[in-house]
Amino acid sequence: MTSTTRRALLAAPLLLMPFAHAAWAATPTATPPLIGPQQLKAMLGKPNVVILDATARQYYMRAHIPGAVFTDYGRWRVKMGDVKGMLPPVERMEKFIGAHGIGNDDHVIIVPLGFSAGDLGVATRIFWTFKVLGHDKVSILNGGMAGWVDKRLPLDARPVRPAPKTFKARLDRRWLATPEEVEKALNDNSALLIDNRPPGQHLGVLKPGSVAQPGTIPGSVNVPEQWLAPKGRLLAKDKLAKLHRLLKADADTPAINFCNTGHRASLGWFVRSQILGKPAKLYDGSMAEWSRLPGKPVRAKLDLAK
Repeated sequence: MTSTTRRALLAAPLLLMPFAHAAWAATPTATPPLIGPQQLKAMLGKPNVVILDATARQYYMRAHIPGAVFTDYGRWRVKMGDVKGMLPPVERMEKFIGAHGIGNDDHVIIVPLGFSAGDLGVATRIFWTFKVLGHDKVSILNGGMAGWVDKRLPLDARPVRPAPKTFKARLDRRWLATPEEVEKALNDNSALLIDNRPPGQHLGVLKPGSVAQPGTIPGSVNVPEQWLAPKGRLLAKDKLAKLHRLLKADADTPAINFCNTGHRASLGWFVRSQILGKPAKLYDGSMAEWSRLPGKPVRAKLDLAK
């Protein structure tokens, strides 16, 4: 079947169904980070499984995986000072996650839209948030809704309003890099710094509105997030490993992934830590925060404004 378009997804026929610094972490847990459409189909309706639809409300209202609960990605991140997209306070996230019908014993499966690397980044950022909150029973649907519809698997149009549950976080800082850790890596090479933004932003040719100045953290290597998941689907593991080798980002040393606001970098972090099994943390504030901190170096390798 040809690749699904956004229009096709909206028009898809419904097959209705009822129903302080921390150590570095490298080894994924027993819960698989990715599951396929057929695996998810076999899990529909089972207890302690919550399907989290992270597409967009218009898609969810037209058609979604049976039993899926919609989540608004914008509420998974908050603005702190001048920095957008930060991890919200833990207490707020406990209530927010519990309101989705998610408890500590539930296996959460996140469903992105599936057309672009940016779509997948929505899922990987939510995945990272669960990991930071100490919830390891979390997976992403490989291929997202686009892949599900391509295979003509069941769909439903009825919105799901789950009964709230109690969710208690156990903050796991092994996945969360601080500005102090970034500065330490910059000074003593204790961690590889990986910039997951497009090359133009990494070089300083382009300045996104979220950052205070163009350029990147000195010494960082560039692994563009778009190259990891063309058309929204991850490259095979061997190709991801080869790409990291070509870009000189394959060292077994710890790494810190960053971008502008921690969205693109979540995909880079997911690939490195969950697929390639290498130690990695995500710098939540990324360049939006770093470029505003006093005395922190930012280097534009090709600043066209000069």
